[in-house]
Amino acid sequence: MKQYSELMKNLSLLSQLGLSLIMPLLLCLFFCYALTKYIGVGQWVYLPGFVFGLGGSFMTAYKFYLSLSRKGKDRKEPFGMNRHR
Repeated sequence: MKQYSELMKNLSLLSQLGLSLIMPLLLCLFFCYALTKYIGVGQWVYLPGFVFGLGGSFMTAYKFYLSLSRKGKDRKEPFGMNRHR
């Protein structure tokens, strides 16, 4: 039963990471669509929107990488309730 719960935890984390990576791009492209449809901005606005969306996705991936590397470093240190840094 423990393996099943660990599998479900990893699956939920993986799906959350996938959503966190794709949502900035989709939101930026939706914003560009709204700009072109309702305000009348030209189609060129999709290019900066795509770049900003990819930038947001890369920042999410970078922060995820940093959180994983910090967890790896914390595991090597002894646990204490009063660690001062």
